[in-house]
Amino acid sequence: MKQHTFLAGLASALLLASASAQHSHSGHGAGQDHKHSPYAGMQARTIKALSDQDIADLRAGKGMSLALPAELHGYPGPSHVLELAEPLKLSEQQRRQTQTLHTQMQEEARAAGEALITAETALDTLFKNRQIDARLLSEATSQSAMAQGRLRETHLRYHLQMMDVLTDEQVELYGRLRGY
Repeated sequence: MKQHTFLAGLASALLLASASAQHSHSGHGAGQDHKHSPYAGMQARTIKALSDQDIADLRAGKGMSLALPAELHGYPGPSHVLELAEPLKLSEQQRRQTQTLHTQMQEEARAAGEALITAETALDTLFKNRQIDARLLSEATSQSAMAQGRLRETHLRYHLQMMDVLTDEQVELYGRLRGY
């Protein structure tokens, strides 16, 4: 039940964000020039909702700011911990643990990123081929939301796991080094 409620909330949030973005870019504001849409040029994208950079980042397992709640609340991520290994004075064991977590995170994030690309491709194809209806729309957007949720959960989980690797002092120093 909790997972269903969470997924419904996530899907609602994604739909609201999408609707808000669509409204702000729709050209319905007073005094706006209606000649060009901010979407002009995006029609050439392979997957309309994802830029080439988005696709590359998803395939590379990049965080794409999905773990900001963890990062900005003092839960360091493996990638940045490895970048700051020297000033954090990581022990050899901590380096190994962090590298292992980073490798696992990258593998999981790449797989989750591919799942999101696949889900967005399916949604895009339904519209492209004019095969979309209310039921298919619901299914396709749910699949995309679940894929994005799994990707985000992957990144957040590894931030959480880093808390078992670092000392409290290292976590505090990490925040200072990152400018928080």
